[in-house]
Amino acid sequence: MLAVKISLNSIDKVTSFVNDISSFSAEFDLVSGRYVIDAKSIMGIFSLDISKPIELHIHTENEEEEEIMATIKPYLAE
Repeated sequence: MLAVKISLNSIDKVTSFVNDISSFSAEFDLVSGRYVIDAKSIMGIFSLDISKPIELHIHTENEEEEEIMATIKPYLAE
């Protein structure tokens, strides 16, 4: 499992993020406090406070890891 912080602070970013990760077979979870949301769910993401960076857990096999990291690079929190 990989864990990174991402920033999804606008509706456009949320939509493009979900579209980008939906093509992968890996499971993606967003963790905010005690809430764990499926990162491929737009409605789920909007139930979180997107004004702050959110922790993304990526459950994947190593083959996809490099491609996933390249895809989510624009969303990584500073």
